[in-house]
Amino acid sequence: MIMTRLTCAFCVLGFLASIANAQTMPIDGVDARSNPAEFAKQLSSPDANVRRRSAEALARLAATNQLKLVEGYQLEEKNKEVRLALDWALYRMGRAEALYRIVHDLDSSRQDQAVGYLAELDSPDVLYPFLKKTNNPPKVNAGLLKALGHIGDAQTLDLIKPFRESPQPYVAEAAETAHDAIEKRLGEPASGETRARPRTVEKPE
Repeated sequence: MIMTRLTCAFCVLGFLASIANAQTMPIDGVDARSNPAEFAKQLSSPDANVRRRSAEALARLAATNQLKLVEGYQLEEKNKEVRLALDWALYRMGRAEALYRIVHDLDSSRQDQAVGYLAELDSPDVLYPFLKKTNNPPKVNAGLLKALGHIGDAQTLDLIKPFRESPQPYVAEAAETAHDAIEKRLGEPASGETRARPRTVEKPE
């Protein structure tokens, strides 16, 4: 009888441990050995933060075998931060059109989140067409420049040069910061190029 009770107790403890393990899965510590299906299950969590982190984990894994599932959750998701994370996952899974939605979110309170995703792109080239649009809101241009500051190369320096004199709010500052970050990363300051004039100097009458 005692052994039976002990066995049942161990079964209960094991069951509780398995639940705890599922709830505390180290989403931030994703590596190639992680099981995408485990993260996909958590997209139905009532906790929006868990759903967002799970979507970001699937993005890191580029888990194409979860594509249809993620598409379904993206259509139903009401939380805008989680939906943005799901868009990032979809882009990493091969849905190129999701990038447009991520760039669009630069003009929102979710700019920092969107910039964080764009800064993980493998190449800056995919952002150039967006930056070349002439009717972008200031926050979109500023967000693109922030992302390019992380992933830009020598070609990017030429592209962002005109934005260092932009009259749009925050854009010139973002371009200047991106320019300095790229130069520092490349270790090749542009020869003979002077810095843009201070933004606090007023134009003469």
